[in-house]
Amino acid sequence: MAPTDFITLPVTDLERSKRFYSRLGWGLHPTFEGAGAGTVEIREDEHVMVLSEDRHLRLVRPGTPGTPADASVVNALSVDSPEQIDTIVDRAVRAGGTEGDTQDYGFLRSRCFRDPDGHQWEILWVDPAAASVRATHQQQ
Repeated sequence: MAPTDFITLPVTDLERSKRFYSRLGWGLHPTFEGAGAGTVEIREDEHVMVLSEDRHLRLVRPGTPGTPADASVVNALSVDSPEQIDTIVDRAVRAGGTEGDTQDYGFLRSRCFRDPDGHQWEILWVDPAAASVRATHQQQ
């Protein structure tokens, strides 16, 4: 079995968060459901675990979710094409998210959004040819 990554986020309304992430085209993962917790599968080995604030506090004691320290994290996901960026971010905005910054350097393109709890996401694409050139230069 391949390793699985989980991004764990505190949320104020668990059901709203599960609906939001489902509307991005990410499926709910019933295996990891529980009291105060829900898990959304982004890809086979990448998940977002949304936890009620009280459940999240058990993990991060003694801080409080939603503080500026929590908000300073950017969850970045790469996709296979620039079109996928638009699909995900447009869905996020329609589902109640707020659009953020956009970047386009030709070889790298990204758009950002915040979910209803203010967690920031960056969806990005890097041209494989540009990434390959960079890797070759770093090896020299």
